[in-house]
Amino acid sequence: MRNKLNYFFLAAVFVLSSGFGFHKFYVGVFQVNYAEEKKMLQITSRIFIDDLNNAMEKKYHKKTFVGTDKETPADLDLLKKYLSEHFAIKVNGQSKIITFLSKEVEAGDVLVCYSRIKDIDKIKTLEISNSLLVDWNSEQQNITHISAFGTKKSVLFTESSRKEVLKY
Repeated sequence: MRNKLNYFFLAAVFVLSSGFGFHKFYVGVFQVNYAEEKKMLQITSRIFIDDLNNAMEKKYHKKTFVGTDKETPADLDLLKKYLSEHFAIKVNGQSKIITFLSKEVEAGDVLVCYSRIKDIDKIKTLEISNSLLVDWNSEQQNITHISAFGTKKSVLFTESSRKEVLKY
């Protein structure tokens, strides 16, 4: 009887885990920190590599290999272009240039990108536009955490909500 109970338990775990194992989440996580002493916004983006390459391939009609062993300098240029077209920040109503600094692969399937905006003296309003991967997949959600002046705010960007204005 105990053996049958063990087999039932294992079968139930297998069925439940396999049912959930095929569901894919389409989420990007972004962190925007205002470093007041450095007068800059520091931006960290975490995006699934396969989703990013699929989105860039759809947009630019070119196979890309960002974050893989096959990555080329042209792939990196397209990544920078894609990021600049789909992630923007306005400070006090003025568009700011986001400088891409570097990238690394995390956990084998996540691309972490580091960027910054320099020369930010005061922030009254911060407008963030984030549509990364949304044009490729309408289920994409981009969670963006913003830390400034000792406060933390989080914003969810989706297909229907691509822009948010924060007041300080």
